[in-house]
Amino acid sequence: MRNLVLSSLITFILLFNCNSALSFDFAPEVGDQAPNFHLEGFNKNIKSKSIWELSDFQGKWLVMYFYPKDFTAGCTLEAKGFSELKKDFKKYNAEIVGISADNQDSHESFCSEKSINYTLLSDPEGVISDKYGSWIPPFSDRNTFLISPEGNISYRWISVLPINHAKEVLNVLKKKI
Repeated sequence: MRNLVLSSLITFILLFNCNSALSFDFAPEVGDQAPNFHLEGFNKNIKSKSIWELSDFQGKWLVMYFYPKDFTAGCTLEAKGFSELKKDFKKYNAEIVGISADNQDSHESFCSEKSINYTLLSDPEGVISDKYGSWIPPFSDRNTFLISPEGNISYRWISVLPINHAKEVLNVLKKKI
């Protein structure tokens, strides 16, 4: 009986365990052309603009990160990390964009209350998040893409931890320049 339970358990683990060897990654690969986007968003420094596209960042490095929800602990930690290093990213000709399913009003409040100093885009249906392999309905998964000035995926981070993530991205950017 013990052997039957043990073999059933092993079979279950092998069939249903989503380890890295069996899981799928639908995010664009390094070297791929970055999927285009056309999204509403908010940037407290550019109040006259409400729609952003990938072409708005042509000729610059773009740090594009997806995150689950405004005002949550991890998302606030990640967003503030990028805000604190924005001047450093600027030195390397890089812009920062965060994308979540939150609407523009939520982004505006989040930017104001948490001093977020870059663009946050709204992807309520997850269309763009899905193109970047970052959609787990009803939220975006925490993935980051470094897009080259030519519009190609230069580096990617899948299912990242928010603590010190902005520093990690900045260090990779420095190596790419």
